[in-house]
Amino acid sequence: MKQVNFEFSRPLLVDRVPADGSFEKVAAEPPECEALARRLGVPAVHAVSAGLRAMPWRGGGLKIEGRVLADLDQVSVVSLETFRHQVSHEVLRYLLPPGAAPTNEEADADPILHGEVDLGEIVAETLALELDAYPRKPGESFGDHLESGDEPAKGASPFAALSNLKST
Repeated sequence: MKQVNFEFSRPLLVDRVPADGSFEKVAAEPPECEALARRLGVPAVHAVSAGLRAMPWRGGGLKIEGRVLADLDQVSVVSLETFRHQVSHEVLRYLLPPGAAPTNEEADADPILHGEVDLGEIVAETLALELDAYPRKPGESFGDHLESGDEPAKGASPFAALSNLKST
C-alpha cells in the first residue's frame, strides 16, 4: 500500500489514548498553511488550529470530537474580491479498526490504519467539507451588483426577460 503524505499531519497512536480519553491541540505551521491553501483552493490560509477530544470507542476504535478554527482568505462569488474570514466548525468523527462493523451511529466511520489516526488530516478534511463553496463578503448580496438596465421589472417572470431578448 502506498504511503500518503498529508499537507498537515499529526498522527495519534490509538493505543496511547487513555481509557478516560485525551485532549489534543493541533496547529498548522506556515508551510502547512500554504499547502492547505492549495488543497482548499483559497488564496491564503493564515492559521488553522483545533482542540480535539479523543475517546476510546468500541474496543479499539476512537471517537474524535472538538472544534476546528481557521483564519483564511476567500474570493467572493459576487464581487470576486478577496476577503479575510474566520471560520469555526464542529468535528465529530468515529474511527474503527479494520474489520469492525459500524452501527447506524457510526455508519460513516473511517478506518484506523496501522494503529494510528491523523488528527491533522481530520482537521483538513473538516475544513474542506465545511467551507462555503460560494463565499460572499459579509454584507454583500447579488442585488447590490446588478448592471444598469438589468433591474428586473416587478412581477416579471424570467421567461418574459428571455422573450424580450428573442425579439431584439
